Amino acid sequence: MWSGSSLGMSPAELIARKRDGQPHTYAEIEFLIRGIASGAIPDYQAAAWLMAVCIRGMTAAETAWLTQAMAASGEMLDLQARWPNVVDKHSTGGVGDKTSLVLMPALAACGCRVAKMSGRGLGFSGGTIDKLESIPGLRTDLSRQEFLDQVDRIGIAIVSQSADLAPADGKLYALRDVTATVDSLPLIASSIMSKKLALRAGRLVLDVKAGRGAFMKSVEEAQALAEAMVAIGRASGVKTTAVVSDMSQPEGRAIGNALEVREAIETLQGRGPEDVLELCSALAKALEVDGVEKAIQSGAAFERFRSMVEAQGGEAGALDRLPGARQRCEWPAQRSGWLAGIDAELLGRAAVALGAGRSRKDDEIDSAVGFVLRAKIGDWVEAGQPLLEVHANDHSKLAQVLAGVPAAYQISELPVKAPELVKAIISPS
Repeated sequence: MWSGSSLGMSPAELIARKRDGQPHTYAEIEFLIRGIASGAIPDYQAAAWLMAVCIRGMTAAETAWLTQAMAASGEMLDLQARWPNVVDKHSTGGVGDKTSLVLMPALAACGCRVAKMSGRGLGFSGGTIDKLESIPGLRTDLSRQEFLDQVDRIGIAIVSQSADLAPADGKLYALRDVTATVDSLPLIASSIMSKKLALRAGRLVLDVKAGRGAFMKSVEEAQALAEAMVAIGRASGVKTTAVVSDMSQPEGRAIGNALEVREAIETLQGRGPEDVLELCSALAKALEVDGVEKAIQSGAAFERFRSMVEAQGGEAGALDRLPGARQRCEWPAQRSGWLAGIDAELLGRAAVALGAGRSRKDDEIDSAVGFVLRAKIGDWVEAGQPLLEVHANDHSKLAQVLAGVPAAYQISELPVKAPELVKAIISPS
């Protein structure tokens, strides 16, 4: 039977050390993660250790060691060794966040290799994989060899995250979700970065959202998380830059899976919302990649996206046959004035209520439903002017959502400036 006695360690002793505010060594963290991943350390001891970490925190070195141990708990792919120019991007998630669908094909069109594993959405923050799966026929469950071959062939693949990637993180995340230990900066940072270290890219950019429509509600919280993750990247030999971006209102204008894919296609064709293009440019600059705007304007980025869709099984003409909702209605401005606020979280949760997202992991998604914003913060609106277009497939859900929409909007008699999109950039140096 597996035991830590030969190493002079026991889970109870290490729980007590962290409870008393003492830092762990690398060997102690490796011992704990190996035991949690194998099941040798039971859930009740893992949960106790998580609570001790949540209360006492971790040093930067401990956080890096925890991340490295979780990354090493499962399958690892050294993508940089295969492709020196491979890049990766991660977003902490937000309402209407479709940046990956635009940025990654544009990076591939600029000569980068893009080998990206993404997750599904849970709660009001949508997932890239759910959006891609609204495209008829498209597969995201590629095997490891299919994944690598596709990147070799066309330079890009975006697929669903392998269950073998950082499995220790999966176990710890499930425990955190039910033990009130989610809100711990070292645990959040190591959870995100462990999966990135398991797929080691040459350069990584992090889009850390801040605002009502994000997990981190303030810029200060988002910046602290960004700094922690950049420090992990630095300690682990992955060149990592973080961009802290605004999520006080939804990104772009579309919220909902197929609607966001349509908007991503429009953006790749040079007709998308300015904020999506601005954020893509900022993230590309953080990766030190030039030519993204040119790749979009020339159509090269869209052609790379189309090639990816076809390579992953998208049906002929799939991009012209995205799911559409049976019901559409507009919600008008109640008075004239300057649009001063759009509650991104409220609209995100309303989209979930329509069926665009999940409250539980096993919920099914309706790809067609969601919202299209007709105005953004800082715009002048006239009374009766449509502010929001609602796409629904269920009349009762539509009525419920429309009743709550007014609370998401604030209109001012005084001019209001649009929020600054990029709040901070944390460089690897």
